[in-house]
This record gives sequence, structure tokens and C-alpha cells, in this order.
Amino acid sequence: MDPATTIDFARTAMLVLLEIIAPSMLTALVVGLGIGLLQAVTQIQEQTLVFVPKIVATFVVLLVCLPFAGAAMMGLMTDIAGKIAAY
Repeated sequence: MDPATTIDFARTAMLVLLEIIAPSMLTALVVGLGIGLLQAVTQIQEQTLVFVPKIVATFVVLLVCLPFAGAAMMGLMTDIAGKIAAY
């Protein structure tokens, strides 16, 4: 296996990782921004108020996106196994 193939494996794996994690990270960002805006408007400065809604929203998005994540990982593994078998 040459270095170009190894770099291609790593690049593909990182892209799949970004595809899998992007929905939950964007959800956490949006919920955190919304809660922060709500805290600024109402002047409630409770530090723990952000954590529970953000965790719940992230888990819901992870459950919804689980089939997509499984399909993306299966596609990556199929691609890697096919390239390994070709050598």
C-alpha cells in the first residue's frame, strides 16, 4: 500500500466522521445559542440551565440520525474492505 492510498483512507474516514457528527454539533450550537439569548433577554444567569436542554436535544438528534450514521460507517467499511481485498 502506497502513501497516497493511506492518505485517501484517512481523508475518507475524516469526511465520514464529519458527516456523522455534524448534525449533533449543529444542534448543540443552535440550542446553546438559543438558551444564551434567552438568558441575556431575561437576565437569568444560571450556568447549569444550558446543559440539560443541550444534552436532550443532542441525544434526540443522535437517535434520529443513527440509521444515517450506520449507513455511512457501513459504506466506509465496505469501501476499505474492497480496497484491501484488491491488493
